[in-house]
Amino acid sequence: MLHKPGGEPVRTGRNLPLAIGSGVALGALVLVSIYPYPQAFVAITSAAVLLGLRELARAVSGQGVALALPPLLVGGVAMQVCAHFGGPAWLVGATAITAIVALSWRLRAGSDGYVRDTAANLFSLLYLPFLLGTWQLLIAAPDDGQQRIIAFIVVTISSDIGGYFAGILAGRHKMAPVISPNKTWEGFAGSVLGCMIAGALTVELMLGGPAWAGIVLGVAVVLAATVGDLIESLVKRDLGMKDMGRFMPGHGGLLDRVDSLLIAGPVAWVVLTLLV
Repeated sequence: MLHKPGGEPVRTGRNLPLAIGSGVALGALVLVSIYPYPQAFVAITSAAVLLGLRELARAVSGQGVALALPPLLVGGVAMQVCAHFGGPAWLVGATAITAIVALSWRLRAGSDGYVRDTAANLFSLLYLPFLLGTWQLLIAAPDDGQQRIIAFIVVTISSDIGGYFAGILAGRHKMAPVISPNKTWEGFAGSVLGCMIAGALTVELMLGGPAWAGIVLGVAVVLAATVGDLIESLVKRDLGMKDMGRFMPGHGGLLDRVDSLLIAGPVAWVVLTLLV
């Protein structure tokens, strides 16, 4: 068991070895899909769309909300294909068409709860398939797309690792006690440091860019990842849930694992597109 400097035992709230093992297995699966055929990564994010939307549908059903799963599932997978092979314009177009179909799908149930249900549909569409589509924009970049997606994942994971260990060993001051009681400013500082180091190294060594661009990437990603974690925590609190599902042992549901990655994806794509 880990202990804080004062001798107090650290209570992580999860089976740490099991959580690490699950994370390593997921990372290995991603690497296999990236090399040597990056197109196979479309299958990974498409599977995430299918699993994640089902988690969201089950989560909101307890509040009496019904998602238009057929158009969301079909459109969500189409968005991954369009993003990879067509770029940003095709991703936006597929998102717009899916939104229109989802809004129309709900018409047959009448006006009672229409705004509530369609708002949940649009949230689900943007939160999962659209944000996952930005991962496809990263890997589809000419010449170094595989390195870009790996740099993004490494930097984002560094936020989790740096924040986790800094928080449990030195965390004293609560960052957002109402939303996420375990988050501390000390943990956030560890996340910032970890992301800046990982960003500088990956951008310079893997992408051939300047180290300062990697530092900018690290700062941008850590802010986005922290916000993403808080957003998912707030969603779960609003729905009265501890975990969104049981997809990964030690981690909870798929959405519990990729919450920070979802929000960091478009941020990483913008920074790398502009600076590298």
